[in-house]
Amino acid sequence: MSKAFPLRELDEKELIMPANQACQGCAGSIVARIVSKVLGPTTIRQQVACCGPAFMNITTPTIYGEVFEGAGAMMTGLSRAYKKMRRNDIIVAGIIGDGGTVDIGFQGLSAAAERNENLIWIVYDNEAYMNTGGQRSSSTTKYARTTTTPIGELSRGKRENKKNVPLMVALHGVPYVATATVSYPEDFIGKLEYAKGLEGFRYIHVSAPCPTGWGFNPKDTIKVGREMVQAGLWPLYEVVNGETLRLTVKPKELRPVRDTLKIQGRFRHITDDEVEEIQGQVTDFWRRLTTKDGGPFF
Repeated sequence: MSKAFPLRELDEKELIMPANQACQGCAGSIVARIVSKVLGPTTIRQQVACCGPAFMNITTPTIYGEVFEGAGAMMTGLSRAYKKMRRNDIIVAGIIGDGGTVDIGFQGLSAAAERNENLIWIVYDNEAYMNTGGQRSSSTTKYARTTTTPIGELSRGKRENKKNVPLMVALHGVPYVATATVSYPEDFIGKLEYAKGLEGFRYIHVSAPCPTGWGFNPKDTIKVGREMVQAGLWPLYEVVNGETLRLTVKPKELRPVRDTLKIQGRFRHITDDEVEEIQGQVTDFWRRLTTKDGGPFF
């Protein structure tokens, strides 16, 4: 199991150049910075079409695969090639958006997980296709306003619930699955450090609040992410070998989801009944997680 990693012990060397084209307050760029510092200079990073080209000017080697669905296949090829070359020092990792993970890229993700390929798949989840205009993905929270789920007479935002991909990946029985957020960096870094020492398929799903798409002040990125954890909208947990589940951050009492939703412009239209619906889902899922905490995953 992972453990929190003190920030003071993190290598001060930066592997991501400071100048980039990311939006102000971009959590995806924070994900890239943390991942590059933890995994180090012998990492080969896979990239597909997403916000990444705007902020991922990392000094480690990068392989760009411009087809959304190609990350799983390309990382598989890279991993097997370096194994043939006996380059056990090389870490093959992808920093992939939610569109290239939970939607278009899921078939390659599932296939690589089934085969237990030796790679680390890191998702920065900003809950929409932000690089191409903010269209909904299956990772978008229900009732959120996006450019393809607008608010109007016949639309209340996204109609469907958010797809729970971390648990879907855990059902493949892979060595390690975890959720994380930029707002709890010690937890995120600890999970990366733990995953780094394993072999096989490792998956970390990171919440990456997007000021542009979510509609909040860029200075509040970390605040929004932290409140999502405290409200149970983004629980932090890990599953080892598809067997044991452990909560890694446990709020003493969940905050009402209303407060967290209302500070995001994408939920400004939401009604009391819709808030109560989301609250019920969050409360039920948190109860299920706490019941499983420290024991069998399913």
